[in-house]
Amino acid sequence: MSAMPGLARLIAIIQDISQGNYSDDIMELTKPEQPEELRHIAEAMAMMMVKVEAREFRLESLTHELRALNRDLKSHAIATVEAMAKALGARDDYTQGHGERVGNLAANLAQKIGLDQNQQEQMRIAGILHDVGKICFSDQIFQNEDTVPSPEHLSEIRTHPERGAAIVQSLDFLGPVREYVLYHHERPDGKGYPFGLKGDAIPLGARIISVADVYDAITTDRPYQKGKSRPEALAILDRLAGDGLDAELVNVFKTT
Repeated sequence: MSAMPGLARLIAIIQDISQGNYSDDIMELTKPEQPEELRHIAEAMAMMMVKVEAREFRLESLTHELRALNRDLKSHAIATVEAMAKALGARDDYTQGHGERVGNLAANLAQKIGLDQNQQEQMRIAGILHDVGKICFSDQIFQNEDTVPSPEHLSEIRTHPERGAAIVQSLDFLGPVREYVLYHHERPDGKGYPFGLKGDAIPLGARIISVADVYDAITTDRPYQKGKSRPEALAILDRLAGDGLDAELVNVFKTT
């Protein structure tokens, strides 16, 4: 009967341990003054608790290591694709810096309309990568940028959203970035490409990229055209609003 209070205490401690509440209370039951059988059970439970804690600590450490590794892998993957996008500058002077500018403009516009930081970063990455499909273009495309493209060249140019989406296809951790790359040349009036989507059928992120892309194209010097001033560019965006570009986004963009 003398062991009963200790046994009740042991049972209560074991119940706590089973719920993940570890403490040193069980060590009181391993002292020499405790009944031998009770002490042996308490010692066994204490050893088991130590081993479980050690396993949990190791699992937690491994989880942190895996998360860090996953972050590194994502960072390296993004850096690799971004390097591909920047490599376009070696073939096309206009493209040099275009992606970074579009990414920053898109992220700023995303912030302005209230998207969260994660979504803003997605917009920045999508802006950087939106033209990455152009890396697949033939040399003739880049050699004839100062002339009106032939129907054959125009057909090739219009493949770059799909080619770009295919390049980032395997980077599923980028979330909707692939869709933004794929649909950034769609128009609210349905006259865009590659699918002729209309209005809200075009993802918001793609509509944001479109506004940023057009603005940067208008304000950047090209062999056949000097870049417009900001007031001139905004006036052009106004004319495109509703048909070629999302009107609400254009209005917000003008305040950025």
